[in-house]
Amino acid sequence: MFPRPLHVLALLAALSVTDARAGTAPAPAAQPAEETMAEHRLKDIVVRQKVLFADAAAQGKELDEAQFKSQVEQLTREYESLLRDNPEFAAGYASYGYMLWRVGVRKRAVEILLKANQLDPNIPLVKNELGNYLAEEGKPVEALNYFLSAIDLEPSEPLYHYQLGTLLYEARDDLLKTGEWSRAALDHSMHEAFRKASELAPDRVEFTYRYAESFYDMVEPDWPAALKIWEGLEARAQTEVERETMRLHQANVLVNMGKRDRALKVLDSVKDPALAVQKQKLIAKLEPEAGK
Repeated sequence: MFPRPLHVLALLAALSVTDARAGTAPAPAAQPAEETMAEHRLKDIVVRQKVLFADAAAQGKELDEAQFKSQVEQLTREYESLLRDNPEFAAGYASYGYMLWRVGVRKRAVEILLKANQLDPNIPLVKNELGNYLAEEGKPVEALNYFLSAIDLEPSEPLYHYQLGTLLYEARDDLLKTGEWSRAALDHSMHEAFRKASELAPDRVEFTYRYAESFYDMVEPDWPAALKIWEGLEARAQTEVERETMRLHQANVLVNMGKRDRALKVLDSVKDPALAVQKQKLIAKLEPEAGK
């Protein structure tokens, strides 16, 4: 293992930048007792990087893109200087590659992340980002191996489980073609990945929501279990339209369970006009049963 394996990850965690796939940088780990000069320089860069991205997120559409680009370029120069002085510093490459990936400099980011992986094959964040790249490049089998490696290295990070579930769902057809998966096994692994993500991050409603949705993606879903998840999400909803949205899902599950009367009762409580179309679609599913 990398002698100071999680120092860089503790620094990266400070970024707290929301990922496009609904994740964040991994949670911080314990800091080592002593800090090398290279680590000190990296820490300084990442602290300023955190401030830059936080300010950019706060400004939103009001962001001065030219100024932001200039500040990113300054950080880039500092990373390049750090790595010239410390060409074997895997943590530096990992942090630099992560930043480049987040600002969309994908080709260079991958080069840097591959270097980090070459120097130290046990940095989970690097495995995860390389998995993202391979998934986007249409190489799901290779991506799968990187995501699984990230989970093996840091099993308590919910983002890695979430992204594994996403890959297993989105690349289902490609993975089935390899002959190494049955549909049942793929469904189970996908569903369990989302379940694990929601379990590890119970405060992340989007993770629980995707876990609840994953029941729909299965050939043989456990509908009673799905109903409980949607009921739990209703209890956590912050607005009335959110609560009614969760009730629509409950009604959909009840329809699939053949619970017509219960489904109609739940649908009757959905009043928001914005949900009228979805509500009517579910009512239409029940109409053929009306004459039975």
